[in-house]
Amino acid sequence: MKEKLSLIINHYGINNQQRKLNEEVFELQEAIIIKEGGGNFSKENIIEEIADVMVVLEQIKVHYRLDDEDIKSAMEYKINRTLERMKDK
Repeated sequence: MKEKLSLIINHYGINNQQRKLNEEVFELQEAIIIKEGGGNFSKENIIEEIADVMVVLEQIKVHYRLDDEDIKSAMEYKINRTLERMKDK
């Protein structure tokens, strides 16, 4: 999969894919807002939008040679920090 992601980001360029990430995150937000606003909820739409965001994020990870374990470690830190903040309130 990394080879395919690399082909995509090399074809379109990092700047374009960064803009694409903004677009995909916005579309995900819209899908979630529709659900939370009591609109016409589509679980499939939210799944599709999450997949779009994750595909572009994976391209960026490949481009910058980011390690999954480093990302998981940062996520764990942020989750634990949030849980600690929750205890204080």
